[in-house]
Amino acid sequence: MSDVQSKYLVDQRGYFGKFGGAYIPEMLYPNVEELKSQYLEIMNSHAFRTDFVKLLKDYVGRPTPLYHASRLSEVVGAKVYLKREDLCHTGAHKVNNTIGQILMAQALGKKRIIAETGAGQHGVATATVCALMGLECTVYMGEIDMARQKPNVERMKILGAEVRPATSGSKTLKDATNEAMRHWINNPKDTHYIIGSVVGPHPYPDMVARFQSVISEEIKWQLEEKEGKEDPDYVFACVGGGSNAAGAFYHYVDKENVKLVAIEASGLGNDSGKSAATTALGKEGVLHGSRSLLMQTEDGQVVEPYSISAGLDYPGIGPFHAHLFDSGRAMFVGATDEEAMNAGVELSKLEGIIPAVESAHALAALHKVDFKPTDIVVVNLSGRGDKDLETYIKWGKY
Repeated sequence: MSDVQSKYLVDQRGYFGKFGGAYIPEMLYPNVEELKSQYLEIMNSHAFRTDFVKLLKDYVGRPTPLYHASRLSEVVGAKVYLKREDLCHTGAHKVNNTIGQILMAQALGKKRIIAETGAGQHGVATATVCALMGLECTVYMGEIDMARQKPNVERMKILGAEVRPATSGSKTLKDATNEAMRHWINNPKDTHYIIGSVVGPHPYPDMVARFQSVISEEIKWQLEEKEGKEDPDYVFACVGGGSNAAGAFYHYVDKENVKLVAIEASGLGNDSGKSAATTALGKEGVLHGSRSLLMQTEDGQVVEPYSISAGLDYPGIGPFHAHLFDSGRAMFVGATDEEAMNAGVELSKLEGIIPAVESAHALAALHKVDFKPTDIVVVNLSGRGDKDLETYIKWGKY
């Protein structure tokens, strides 16, 4: 969570380059302004840092291992390390952020929590910390995502959260986010909205990236231990909104010797009309409170995204990633459903690790780069595949 000064990170106005800002209804202005004016002071306080670090260690299980995947390395032709965020409590990186935000909500005196979720991991992580702290929790989830991620829906309910279906539009993550924002507008004073990715109005993209930056902070010292240097040649991470990638990239953004590779979901192919590859198909616009890149029609209507992964079918990317793409600092590549599922099965059989379908997209991109045998590659394994067993079973090609 340490501060990094960089031309690639947020400026004092809340922008990453030309992306970011806070484009919000007047009713939300007091909430966002309250958070914006206090979040850095709260995060930098001794009490907050002490509680955050303690919970990450004792409750989440950090640091997560940096694992040398030797059999996968042989296949790929480089030295591949997996940052094992799948071993966090709740099964994904999402809990790093929800721990931070629940402490933020308490510091702001909020009593109720709302969240949105796609694959369900952020919803589970939010329900988990609300149970831990005894706060009321409402999670919005697209009706389609609820059907394909039923185990996570039940986990949230067992943890005491109310799960409300989003039944409009594509009935997925975008629509769940819309519903959560409506709820927040109607309950501005006592409610904190825990956004699960580096999206939304400032200060959310910056705040979430800072909470997730513990990932790259650990990679640096872990790689030093294993390789005698902090910097890998490549860092790979999947991107929907982009919180796990923001965390994995954060401490490397100014190290031009480290190549940052962000992997988007190409679905059935970028020319198929069934894709979620924002940088390939999107253009500048405003969605969910910030200016970024998003998939939209000529007249500015949001195009419904598609991915086999419930966590990557978001029609935009966070402003941090839009800036990394626009500036050329990060390379963005797509992985199709088929490539991702094959990569997920490959890791399972080579290393005994079944990855989340989101993470499998990042693994698929390892086959798209011409590595040197000496290259050190870190892949952020953002989540485990328990929640996706039904998807793997339906896929059936194993």
